[in-house]
Amino acid sequence: MHVIATAGHVDHGKSTLVRALTGMEPDRWAEERRRGMTIDLGFAWTGLESGATVAFVDVPGHERFVPNMLAGVGPVPAAMIVVAADEGWKPQSAEHLAALDALGVRHGLLVVTRSDLAGPGPATTAALAEIAATSLGEVEAVAVSGVTGDGLPKLRSALDRLVERLPDADGDAAVRLWIDRAFTIKGAGTVVTGTLGAGTLRVGDELELTGSDRPVRVRGLQSLGQPASVVPGVARVAVNLRGVDKDTVGRGEALLTPGRFRPTELIDVRVHGDATVGLPSTLTLHVGSAAVPVRVRPLGPDTARLRLGRALPLRIGDRALLRDPGRHHVVGGVTVLDVAPPGLRRRGAAAARAAELDGMSGVADLAGELRRRRLAHRDELERMGVPLGEPVAGEWLADPAYWASLGSQLIGVVEDHAAKNPLETGIPVEELRHRLGLPDRELVTALVRSPLTVQGGRVAPGGRSLPAELVQAVEKAFEDSPPFVAPETYRLAELGLGARQLAAAVRLGLLVQLAPNVVLRAGAPAAAAEVLAAIPQPFTLSEARQALGTSRRVAVPLLELLDRTGVTRRLADDRRTV
Repeated sequence: MHVIATAGHVDHGKSTLVRALTGMEPDRWAEERRRGMTIDLGFAWTGLESGATVAFVDVPGHERFVPNMLAGVGPVPAAMIVVAADEGWKPQSAEHLAALDALGVRHGLLVVTRSDLAGPGPATTAALAEIAATSLGEVEAVAVSGVTGDGLPKLRSALDRLVERLPDADGDAAVRLWIDRAFTIKGAGTVVTGTLGAGTLRVGDELELTGSDRPVRVRGLQSLGQPASVVPGVARVAVNLRGVDKDTVGRGEALLTPGRFRPTELIDVRVHGDATVGLPSTLTLHVGSAAVPVRVRPLGPDTARLRLGRALPLRIGDRALLRDPGRHHVVGGVTVLDVAPPGLRRRGAAAARAAELDGMSGVADLAGELRRRRLAHRDELERMGVPLGEPVAGEWLADPAYWASLGSQLIGVVEDHAAKNPLETGIPVEELRHRLGLPDRELVTALVRSPLTVQGGRVAPGGRSLPAELVQAVEKAFEDSPPFVAPETYRLAELGLGARQLAAAVRLGLLVQLAPNVVLRAGAPAAAAEVLAAIPQPFTLSEARQALGTSRRVAVPLLELLDRTGVTRRLADDRRTV
C-alpha cells in the first residue's frame, strides 16, 4: 500500500477528485457534505493498473482548518497537490505547499482540476514554477475534471509512476504510529487510526501509548476496511486497543514499540525558513499528527532550542514544522538535531552550543554522538535513533579518544593510590568509579589492562611486592611461636601491628583474623583441620584445644571459622566432627 495526502486551496476539488478516483466518500461528517467543504481528515483508497493500492488522506483546504491539514500530511510520504484551472494558484495553495516543503516531502504530483471550466495551461505553468522551488522539485502534472471524468485514466497512470518512485518502508523498524482519529465501536472498544510509515503491527503486540503510564495491547487490526492480523508500513491502519478509554487517547498521541523512543520536552533544531533571531518566542510545532506549543530560544542564525508544551517521542533527524497560528504563517521546517541536549547554564554556553550545532547534519551518526556525549548507554542511543556499534563494556558505548584517555587516567590514579597507601591491596573499584566520573562499575573493570589487576573489588598495579616492613613485623610476631598460638595484643603493638596494619596483612594474605586482635598465619585454618581430622571423632572444644596446643582465646574463634567454612560440623551436644 502507498499513502498520499491531498493539498490545495479550499474548494479546488480535492474531495471531488478523491471521490472520482476511489468511488468512496472521503467527507465523513454530515456537516461537511452539507456545506460542500472538508473540515477534518477524510480517507479513501483505490487500486491502480499496476496492482498497487493507494490510500488517500484528504485534507481540508480552508485556512481555519490548517492544523487538521497538517495532522494528515505530517506522517505521509507523498502529496497530490490540487489546483483549480479556473482559479489558479491561491493563498492556501501556497500555505499547503510551504507546509510540504517544511516537512521535507520529496514526492508529489500536480493535478489541475476543473479543466472543463477553463484551460489548464496557465494554472499548470504557475503551479509547477511554485512547486519546483521546494523540496518536491519538478513534478508531473495532469489536468482532469472530477465532474466529467476527463483525464482520470492519465491521472491513474501518473499515480502508478509516482508510487514506483516512493522508497520502500523498513518493515523491521520501530513502530511510531501517530494517531489522527480515536473513536469507540460498540462491542469492540477504543479504535485509533493513523498512517503507519514504517515497522509492522501485529494483533497481540504490546505497545507504549504516549501520555499513558502503562502498556497497551493490540486487540485487532484493520486496513482498507478489512480485518488483518499483520499490517506492515506504509499503510493506513485502524488499531483496536484493549483496555484503553477513548478519553485517554486522541489526535497527536502515538503508539510506539516499547523502549525504542525517548519522550522529550527539549530539543535542539535547525530551522529551514525564517531567521531564528526574528522568531516569536512562542510558536506551534507540528510533527506527525501532533501540534504542541513551544517556546523558542534562538542559538545560531538557523538553530534554536525548543521547549515543548508536552513530551513527544522524537528522534534525531525527524522533520517537523513551526507555525505562527496568530499570523496563519508557516515559519519553516525544522530538522531535529538533538533530543537530549545539554544544559546552557554557564556564560557563553549558548554560543558554544550554536557552534556545535553548526556541524550537525540532522543525520543520526554514532561517531558524532559519542564524540559529543563521550559515553552513552545502548538504550539511550537506540531511543534517539542512533545506529549502534560495539560496546566497550556491557551496554555502554564510548568515544575511542575519550575511552583511551580514561585508561591513562586509571593507571595514574591506581599508581598514585598505591604509592600513598602501601599497606592496601589496591584502590576499590567504586572509588575509582567516582574518581573517573563513570556511571557504572562495569566500565572501571573494562578499563583495567596489564599491568593492572582486579581482585577482591580492588584494582592494583601488577607485580606489586608486599611491603617489606609489614612482612618483617609479621615474621617477628610468630617467630619461635607454636603454629596455633596467637600473639598477644601488646606484642603486636610493640611490632607496630595496629588495627590498620593487621587489616592490611589480612588483605595481603599474610594473616587470618579470627577475632579483634586474634590473628594467626594465613595457613593456620587448613593446618588445624589436618590436626583435628587425626583425633577421635567427634571431639569437644577442650579436646580440640589440647590437640592444637592453644588457648581458648584462639580455639573458640578458630573452630567457629571452621564451622562457617564447612570444614567442621557442630553436633547437638556441642561436639564437632571434621
